[in-house]
Amino acid sequence: MPISRYADPSLPSGGLTTSAVALVTDVVRDGRPVVGYGFASMGRYAQSGLIRERFAPRLLSAHDADLVSADGRNIDPLRAWTIMMAGEERGGHGERCVAAGTLDMALWDAAAKIVGLPLNRFLADRLGRRPEPTVRVYAGGGYHYPRDDSTRLTNELQRMMGQGYTHAKIKIGSAPLAQDLQRLDAALKVMSAPDRLAVDAMNLYDVEAALRAAAALAPYGLWWFEDVCAPLDFQAHAAVAAAYGGRLAAGEALFSADEAKLLDRYGGLRLQRDVLLFDPVHCYGLTGFLEIVDVLEARGWARSAFWPHGGHLFALHVTSALGLGGAEVNPFCFEPFGGLHDGASLVGGRAAPAADAPGIGWELKANAWALFSTLTA
Repeated sequence: MPISRYADPSLPSGGLTTSAVALVTDVVRDGRPVVGYGFASMGRYAQSGLIRERFAPRLLSAHDADLVSADGRNIDPLRAWTIMMAGEERGGHGERCVAAGTLDMALWDAAAKIVGLPLNRFLADRLGRRPEPTVRVYAGGGYHYPRDDSTRLTNELQRMMGQGYTHAKIKIGSAPLAQDLQRLDAALKVMSAPDRLAVDAMNLYDVEAALRAAAALAPYGLWWFEDVCAPLDFQAHAAVAAAYGGRLAAGEALFSADEAKLLDRYGGLRLQRDVLLFDPVHCYGLTGFLEIVDVLEARGWARSAFWPHGGHLFALHVTSALGLGGAEVNPFCFEPFGGLHDGASLVGGRAAPAADAPGIGWELKANAWALFSTLTA
């Protein structure tokens, strides 16, 4: 299905698409089968072919005993993930990682629903933890508008602050630096302090452009500078880290524990300062994301450094369950999946996963539910 960076449907979306799936179980609650729902998070294109041709058929053809918990009473998403990945060689991620992650989200949604728990509680129980009742969040968005950019950007940020967000992130990199600094100046007129605004260069800079941007951004004292160069150009990233005294954020476009180790080893990141943005869907799902957290924790990173990319309910639940630093929320873009559940309120820049719905809680987000409910109609 199409998915846009803009809330205004009249603005061009760039043709971006995503995949949505429904996983129907044979467990019946209130006279209906329990169904888990998932989608491919934000910012990549749909992976429907990989899901249909490789990953879904493996799940559908598996023996029941290979998919369930030891007591036979629930789906075991970790075992199901192993079934999905059968025959897939390590490395060469392409975007099969997103295809697997899409189904993985649906598996966790279904498993939590089967026991009647919100996902954050179900996952925390599985890991022997207690979920955080609320999560620090920031509003993601701020894409370049094709016209009236500064005016529309400030209007967007004012709406974000009006909803209770205290921090936000805007985009730079697709326009000349002077123009981006103008939009940054406009944005800062809305924010209460520069250290509440982050900028995201979307991996567009080469090393020279990244260093010029870092020099121009340094005096502002921003919250963080994200995705400063090509995701695998660790040499360029390290050069920016050496030159830029502010906080950097990276990892959104890296998809495995192997790549996370390379970023840590060669990307110049600072343990006590910088931010990790791995997406729990794009990293082969929660199973792959848990491996990344474990690997980087063992290398000295605190869980507070992790701020998962995504901007949706699944990332919010994962952040709560794992005790991570915080989560992105996309309140106005990437409809119908971005944002919090309907009726959610923000207190001091913190949000809570829905406590009164099992699973992820897509059913409590009317525009998302309107789409997901058609998958099993």
